[in-house]
Amino acid sequence: MAEVVAIKPAVADGPVLASRDKGVLRLTLASPPANALSLATMAALQAEFDRVKADKSVRVIILAASGKVFCAGHDLKEMTAHRADADHGRAFFEETFAACASLMQTIVRHPKPVIAEVDGLATAAGLQLVASCDLAIASHEATFCTPGVNIGLFCSTPMVALSRNVSRKQAMEMLLTGETIDAATAKEFGLVNRIVPREYLNQVVNKYAQTIASKSSLVVKTGKEAFYAQAEMELADAYAYTGRVMVENMLARDAEEGIGAFIGKRKPEWADE
Repeated sequence: MAEVVAIKPAVADGPVLASRDKGVLRLTLASPPANALSLATMAALQAEFDRVKADKSVRVIILAASGKVFCAGHDLKEMTAHRADADHGRAFFEETFAACASLMQTIVRHPKPVIAEVDGLATAAGLQLVASCDLAIASHEATFCTPGVNIGLFCSTPMVALSRNVSRKQAMEMLLTGETIDAATAKEFGLVNRIVPREYLNQVVNKYAQTIASKSSLVVKTGKEAFYAQAEMELADAYAYTGRVMVENMLARDAEEGIGAFIGKRKPEWADE
């Protein structure tokens, strides 16, 4: 049975729950109904991502949520309460958006692949969370939107992740209209990888996770890092960079083992080196 623990042990029902099973860490947003990205929730997620960076027993991370909403974005009630501060909330707003930016970048730069398991609404910073993950698997009931324009707060930070997943026209359509798109449209846009029936969502995500977990963690880490690095480069620079990456990868023990196993028609035994 997988071990289940609260990230903040002093809180029985913390904002995020963590469980492990066969090299896969599952992080579950556990503050329904909204599962909002309050400062406490973002701090809990950040702490867990940081904690397992060098943990060799964790090979893949799944990000899921409890309840009918995956994540409703920032906690607007929490933020609004700080308008009564002497600075009208400026310091708190800056802290909130800085924490969110740090969390999203941590996911992208994390050595472990991160899979979003989306069942329900992912809106604003919640959509940003999905878009920041390496893979996203959604149920047919999942929906997505960047509705900030409807309440006078344009989704400027969520659009960073959104615009790195979908085309400019599709991103601007979502950002300017604030309208909700269904899972099929999200897949068409390129925001999610697959759509599955709700009853099979967990099973499919776990299969993805276990498939990735069976690979060399060194090779997966190398590939993930190179993917995001080259995406920001000019074509010639990208080829020069990835060429160097492949040379180093070729010299790694796992490449020697993997190629030898392929030639010898046997299953490779990874050393993660």
